[in-house]
Amino acid sequence: MVIELGKQNSLLNQFVSELRDVNVQGDPMRFRRNLERIGEIFAYEISKKLEWTPRDFTTPLGIAQVPVMKEQPVVGTILRAGLPLHQGLLNYFDRAENAFVSAYRKHHKDGTFDVQVEYLSSPLLTDKELILCDPMLATGTSMVLTYQALLTRGRPRHLHVVTVIASSAGVEYVKSHLSENITIWAVAIDEELTAQSYIVPGLGDAGDLAYGIKV
Repeated sequence: MVIELGKQNSLLNQFVSELRDVNVQGDPMRFRRNLERIGEIFAYEISKKLEWTPRDFTTPLGIAQVPVMKEQPVVGTILRAGLPLHQGLLNYFDRAENAFVSAYRKHHKDGTFDVQVEYLSSPLLTDKELILCDPMLATGTSMVLTYQALLTRGRPRHLHVVTVIASSAGVEYVKSHLSENITIWAVAIDEELTAQSYIVPGLGDAGDLAYGIKV
């Protein structure tokens, strides 16, 4: 299932407009904060799909029955660009376990690149809801390799892929390579990828905009 939240008018689109705007991108603190706020909105929407159970709570005047989540999901991210988005998700799933994976593009002289997965830190994932976030889903390769690396910690019950801007090709790649229970959450899906596999119109390099240009 693919859910494109930006098709509905909401504050979400205001935040994304600032992420895309070259006149606003010069403020990295605002860029990070907008990613965090978008993560909070994703958390709210994803929470509607999780399992809930009624519980009784004692108030000063009696007993109130309130539905609560049966369990917290695991919130995972791809370092480094995913950190602000991850924080937004964690602000709402505030008792969640966390997973972190480093994945980067290793470029070659001929202009091609491979995605390298190195560091991994994760709890056991067997039969849990896993939210895996990255601001950009370009080719989809990093997301697929990251998830495959996380499978060494167990197979989740359901995978929620969270991204701000995806390419159509990236969405199709993830769908075709991850056939299990998966929901892809995006704000917007752009049609074009450059020869260097950057999304057009996209927003540029989310990691550089959030944390500074890397050497």
